[in-house]
Amino acid sequence: MTYLLALDQGTSSSRSIVFDLHGRIVAQAQQEVPQIFPRPGWVEHDPLEIWRGQLATAREALAKAGLKAGDITALGITNQRETTVLWNRKTGQPVHHAIVWQDRRAEATCAALREQGHEALIQSRTGLLIDAYFSGTKLKWLLDHVPGARAQAERGELAFGTIDSWLIWQLTGGAVHATDVSNASRTMLFNVRTNQWDSELLGLLDIAPSLMPEVKPSSAHYGAVRPELLGQAIAIGGVAGDQQSALFGQACFKAGMAKNTYGTGCFLLMHTGSQFQTSSNGLVTTSAAQIEPPRSPASRGSLPPEGAGLAWGGPVLRPPATAAMGPPQYALEGSVFVGGAVVQWLRDGLHAIKGSAEVEALAQSVPDSGGVMMVPAFTGLGAPYWKPEARGTITGLTRGTTVAHVARAALESIAYQSAALLLAMSRDAVAAGAAPVAELRVDGGACVNDLLMQFQADLLGIPVIRPVVTETTALGAAWLAGLSSGVYRSTDELAGLWRAERTFVPTLSADRAADLMAQWAHAVRQTVLE
Repeated sequence: MTYLLALDQGTSSSRSIVFDLHGRIVAQAQQEVPQIFPRPGWVEHDPLEIWRGQLATAREALAKAGLKAGDITALGITNQRETTVLWNRKTGQPVHHAIVWQDRRAEATCAALREQGHEALIQSRTGLLIDAYFSGTKLKWLLDHVPGARAQAERGELAFGTIDSWLIWQLTGGAVHATDVSNASRTMLFNVRTNQWDSELLGLLDIAPSLMPEVKPSSAHYGAVRPELLGQAIAIGGVAGDQQSALFGQACFKAGMAKNTYGTGCFLLMHTGSQFQTSSNGLVTTSAAQIEPPRSPASRGSLPPEGAGLAWGGPVLRPPATAAMGPPQYALEGSVFVGGAVVQWLRDGLHAIKGSAEVEALAQSVPDSGGVMMVPAFTGLGAPYWKPEARGTITGLTRGTTVAHVARAALESIAYQSAALLLAMSRDAVAAGAAPVAELRVDGGACVNDLLMQFQADLLGIPVIRPVVTETTALGAAWLAGLSSGVYRSTDELAGLWRAERTFVPTLSADRAADLMAQWAHAVRQTVLE
């Protein structure tokens, strides 16, 4: 038996999971990621702390499984996507804390881009709307505000990357500066039609091309882990942003298949195949995980010579190359900024619960929310609204309202936001001549909440399916690594490994669901002061 190791670096924690080749979890380890809030609306992480924590969980997971590095066929990486790191190529040290995807400090730059009329250009090439959510404006902020950073960048002394690139750099000892197509597509700097960094967009934000990592397919060879880190070199064979990795781990390989991940935020993706489809309903087009073109069997999963390239790199003065890729693969995506984080707020902000696991029992202690609506727009509203100025509201309060009603409204807010996304996605699908989404596959920490999943099915009017393995983000990274190393032959083989654990069937009438969504839309309108 051989095994696959997935490094799952998320917003709130770093985890490592060992899978067997049937996709079953053998062992896992996790460490919390401390959140840094320098100012209201600003969110940062310490990149070195992320690296140390991620490495520690990898070692712990191997130890728990009773395995050595030699038992691992390949390693896959999945990560919080738009979080931005800038580091020195020679020392490997970050020049600033990582700016997290939730951070809003670059909104002024985004406003200027909109005022200058660049929205159509950016959306046509990147599939994205202009928003501080994406990495490009975060990188511009670092170059503009870190003393000496722009001059160092112009001299080729700095490297930019999202968390995947940062981990690859550390794992390979600076031998590899790379990212995959799915992470690149979240920067607002990458042309998803040509799978290349876009020189005009780089120029628009005054970003030196030498900062950028090489872009590879999601399932490809990314070098090898330094032997001294885990005891033996391991091929890095898969990389994908967390949501595209979850789409892959849910075996959503065909156009029309959709998944929703219930994590800190909620992320709904529908595969659209090779069709680049621009949304008319507030969604973004993003690159799905992509498999590299076929190679000769002798080259699959091969490692570089021992000790090759294990020194920190020097200055880089030329733009990065782009690896050979097959035809682009796309997905429509909608992002909810505050999903499961609303439960954390109930715990840490309101002190309504002592632990997140208590929320379902508290919410079930009342038959409904008693007319209470919560819109958790703590950092603005994402898709399909795109209202960065929105702020959280609780409406419908009466003297009879209890903390249980508020807890239920908080849980239901996750389903309402996700339902708004899927309805927008179905409208886009119908406009493109495709069928609406027929079922929704779910994963992430909050999908274990039966009350939430049933309410989600009721609002959507379609089955909501929870798989046996809900760690689909990590599973997707493991599967991508397994494909590049040759332990799996095709995505058809992977689709055969996916198993459903429970299907939630709608119980509400379509009219009642529509009425509830109308009440939600009214509550959303109240989050923005006119």
